[in-house]
Amino acid sequence: MYSIAVMGDRDSVAGFGALGLETRFTDEPQETRKTFRQLASSGRYAVIYITEKAAAMISDEIEKYNEAMLPAVILIPGVSGNTGMGIAGVKKSVEKAVGSDIIFND
Repeated sequence: MYSIAVMGDRDSVAGFGALGLETRFTDEPQETRKTFRQLASSGRYAVIYITEKAAAMISDEIEKYNEAMLPAVILIPGVSGNTGMGIAGVKKSVEKAVGSDIIFND
């Protein structure tokens, strides 16, 4: 059975532990990259939630998993607010799936 992990700064992800999700606290780019690689390559996780701030540090690493079935990498806002990276990812996925922007028509 697969698990769900949440990674990012302590203030943003600590509460997810109460929901039964595995939490990993990362603040430094090198630490974030190492943690993400461990989670993604373990084969144990169906979903990895990562704060937008942490994802910005390792965007090249996350890009490698965009086409993979597992794990699904989902960007979430942190306590510092929404940077728009998560919404941009959803928009890109929708455009790829249906051929045009049907949700965020600008």
